[in-house]
Amino acid sequence: MLNDKTTLKDLSVFGGEETGSIFALLDRTTTQAGRDMLRKHITQPPATQETLQQMQDVVKYIAGREDFWPDIISNGTLVMLEKFFESADTAGSPPGSFSTMFGPAFQKLFNRNEYFFTQFSISHIADFLKGCLQLVRLLEEDKLPALLRSQLELMQDELRHRLTEDVAATNKNTPYKELAALNYKVRREMKHPIQRLLHAYAQLDAWRSLALATVAHNWTFPQLTPSNPAMFVAKQVHHPLLKAPVSYDIELEAGKNFLLLTGANMSGKTTFMRSLGVAALLAHLGCGVPADSLKISFLHGIITNMHVEDNIMQGESYFFAEVKRMKLTAEQLLQHGPHLVLMDELFKGTNVHDAYECTRAVIEGLQNHPHHLMILSTHLYEVAQHFSTDPSIIFKYFVTEMEQEHFHFTYELRNGISNDRIGYKILQQEGVLQLLHTKESHL
Repeated sequence: MLNDKTTLKDLSVFGGEETGSIFALLDRTTTQAGRDMLRKHITQPPATQETLQQMQDVVKYIAGREDFWPDIISNGTLVMLEKFFESADTAGSPPGSFSTMFGPAFQKLFNRNEYFFTQFSISHIADFLKGCLQLVRLLEEDKLPALLRSQLELMQDELRHRLTEDVAATNKNTPYKELAALNYKVRREMKHPIQRLLHAYAQLDAWRSLALATVAHNWTFPQLTPSNPAMFVAKQVHHPLLKAPVSYDIELEAGKNFLLLTGANMSGKTTFMRSLGVAALLAHLGCGVPADSLKISFLHGIITNMHVEDNIMQGESYFFAEVKRMKLTAEQLLQHGPHLVLMDELFKGTNVHDAYECTRAVIEGLQNHPHHLMILSTHLYEVAQHFSTDPSIIFKYFVTEMEQEHFHFTYELRNGISNDRIGYKILQQEGVLQLLHTKESHL
């Protein structure tokens, strides 16, 4: 699945400080390397259904194993390893007999920095190797997921190094002479093997994070199906960032792949579409989704047209930015694999007549691409009415309860087309018109 920066932004995947974002919900990593790997996994999800299914199998496995993770390794462990090997190229000659013939008291007094750095470094390397050895013991299990087995076998190969056993056996009572000798050998021989182990460990940290997030949020693992026919069938799907979300049932599949949403502004259309986009993204990461159930085909991407921004530096208007985004959408739809397309209130940067003409033309064009899943929201009642007799389009609207001059959003989704118009009422309710009609007082 390929998703561009605009889609990730529209779906609130990454926040400014990683708060209030999908990333913040997923991040249960224990190391910065794992956190970086998780971010990479989100921006570059599995490229095939087979790989995605293998990923989901791994996350499911980890979600059911409380004893999966070695507590002996911390983020400080990995930071220390990086610093240790950064200084490897500038290290001196191997420790001679004179420098190691004196006891710990002498070393602490006259070679204090080197003594503590050696002791501290080897202890962290030992912890890391012991944690990795704990992980590879999982290879003894028969029903280990294939992708996890492959990753652990790579770690096992690196751990067969001749120094692994000696380093892992060190402790606070190991003589300094032995530590100094190991320090020199490890610098010279284990830099690249440990770097590869660090990469593998970070990958496992990211996978574990997805599993912990799935369990913590009580999400459900989706059923993954081939790309064709494209489908998105969900029960009680909701937006995971909301404290009190409303859940929805939705069915998009072959012959019914286009959903046209209507309803007043703020009635729930955008949040609903984001809920579907987030669920689709999470499903393609291999983790659970915020729904009671989800059956989804393997998608080649999610395309959003939600919050398009103009470009002052290039002299582009908001409308032209909308057109460029729609052009990109059209180009993506020409690709073989199915996409989930989420379009929210198109062509807000032009007048109502132009918006109607452009939106209608876009819908007519989108109907030429039945192998994609498409949802379009509009507050233009006339657009929905124009296509109201088209059997290939699903019509749903969000309910707004009206009582004289007052209104209330229920966020209920019903079949049909809405003709609610509440913009004027909102102006009245917020006191805008009253303020504008109040004459200035002259002092």
